[in-house]
Amino acid sequence: MLFFLTYYYLSFFYIFSVKLAGWNCIWNRMGFEVATIRSYEEQSDRAQVEDLERRCGVGPADERLFLLTDTMGDPICRIRNSPTYKMLVAMLDKELVGVIQGSIKVVTVERPPPKDLARVGYILGLRVAPLHRQKGIGSSLVRRLEEWFVANDVDYAYMATDKDNVASVELFVNKFGYIKFRTPAILVNPVHNQPFRISSNVAIEKLKIEEAEFLYRRFMASVEFFPHDIDHVLKNKLTMGTWVAYPRGECFGSNGQVPSSWAMLSVWNSGELFKLRLGKAPLSCLIYTKSSSLMDKFFPCFKLPFLPDFFHPFGFYFMYGVHREGPMSGKLVRTLCKFVHNMATKCKDCKVIVTEVAGNDTLRHHIPHWKLLSCLEDLWCMKAMKFEEKNSLHELTKSPPARLFVDPREV
Repeated sequence: MLFFLTYYYLSFFYIFSVKLAGWNCIWNRMGFEVATIRSYEEQSDRAQVEDLERRCGVGPADERLFLLTDTMGDPICRIRNSPTYKMLVAMLDKELVGVIQGSIKVVTVERPPPKDLARVGYILGLRVAPLHRQKGIGSSLVRRLEEWFVANDVDYAYMATDKDNVASVELFVNKFGYIKFRTPAILVNPVHNQPFRISSNVAIEKLKIEEAEFLYRRFMASVEFFPHDIDHVLKNKLTMGTWVAYPRGECFGSNGQVPSSWAMLSVWNSGELFKLRLGKAPLSCLIYTKSSSLMDKFFPCFKLPFLPDFFHPFGFYFMYGVHREGPMSGKLVRTLCKFVHNMATKCKDCKVIVTEVAGNDTLRHHIPHWKLLSCLEDLWCMKAMKFEEKNSLHELTKSPPARLFVDPREV
């Protein structure tokens, strides 16, 4: 009896191994590659990740114009400031062929209390080496990162991409079941050589961190995706400060008293984390860049459209937590934007000022930006990681919020 059982099991495993080998052959003939997915190891992986970043452009799907990222020796710089984070790499033998990053935090979502807070996982930095694309490596990375989200009790996972990035939309929406969630506007304004004039009728004051936290929790705690740990964001060394603007002559009290009209924003120095550089562009773009820079420097009174030098590594300031109240608040937001611009003119490598607002937020009409550089319809996609959250996700997508808080740690 033992002999027959042994013979049976050996026969079964032999047939299974033959079939498995056949499946692997079919898998390879279909062009798929079985990569090993593991956690990022700084000592052994850093050089290969940096090389992969240099080979993979970011930005619009238009191959004639793309940005290259310089992480300045720290591949996880974009998630390092998040409460919880992870980077995964895909290996084929000893070659690193893909990476993905994720972070987890608690934010406000538009649900009735006490369910108005949720743990969300953010997916970013998905890169696959050009010679190994369309082979299932990107899917394997996403799947493993989602498993990490589930293990960390995440309610929703979300990602952001250019709406014209067909490959990204097909992967997340069609294959992994993400839902098109929000379409915020990324507003980009170039930094000129000359500072702007600030109206003498407007008072601008820098707040203490405790004052800024108090105002944010009082006026923006209910805004979608407001981070529960806003105090950590404000205390981060990359936050240059929080400023308020209000009509001169009125009072802005530390006891919570606010003027009839006022505006506030905070500034994050993204250039301290990583640099960007234009990877490829038409010759006409290069010529215009050089000529517009000279015109802006020597003839600022002409007010010609100005294109910064994007062909060398550059940094940028990110304005977050932009809030306004009162009939004159639009003008006050514009004044604060000018103030931030004047700060940027003193920073050698800061070429643009960026902010991101909800697609239907009227703030976009008061924030200076150049449409040619901006993305007026970015795409956020979201997926419920728990079965009980699937119905609530559909409810969230029905009515886009008037306001959206974009965390600078995820830019």
